[in-house]
Amino acid sequence: MNVATTLPDITDEDRLRADLYNYLGLMLAAPPDQILLDQTAALKGDDTDLGQAIKGLARVAKVSKPNAVRSEFNALFIGLGRGELLPYASYYLTGFLNEKPLANLRATMANFGMARADDVFEPEDNIASLMEMMAGMIVGRFGRVATLQEQNEFFNAHIGTWSTHYFTDLQAAKSSVLYASVGAVGSAFMNIEREAFRMTAN
Repeated sequence: MNVATTLPDITDEDRLRADLYNYLGLMLAAPPDQILLDQTAALKGDDTDLGQAIKGLARVAKVSKPNAVRSEFNALFIGLGRGELLPYASYYLTGFLNEKPLANLRATMANFGMARADDVFEPEDNIASLMEMMAGMIVGRFGRVATLQEQNEFFNAHIGTWSTHYFTDLQAAKSSVLYASVGAVGSAFMNIEREAFRMTAN
């Protein structure tokens, strides 16, 4: 994604939201290296559903090795021809790749001044890119901070319709070890975001 060079002041809560979206985007875009595994192992949770999921992820990350996680990532998302999961909105919503959900997302991206990076060739409606886009909207990485209404509309149109189903599949996938815990964090976070947007819309 093309980014702005200066970031505006935002609330601590929104920065934490953006950080978690960014983290999920990183983990879902490529297998973590040892540095990211160590950072993940150091995460602290609390007694909430999300906090418990984060604690579980930290425990698994502590005993995970980069080579094993790379093999897991390849089995889940790349495979021979295709991985165990297809992490695209179009596939989850229509059963096919490169369908109307992708076209709708591209229109939204154009309206908000987002553009796919030149070195990225995957369709934009993959889960990692959507996590990155949401983080960027929250902190103003694409030129301005998105209003809560704009965040709500983006989430409902492009993420909330399928992400929980995807993260549930990620937890249950036969190749998932570390990524089962990533799925648990994603699922808990999506539930929080959905409920928060629902409450603010009333």
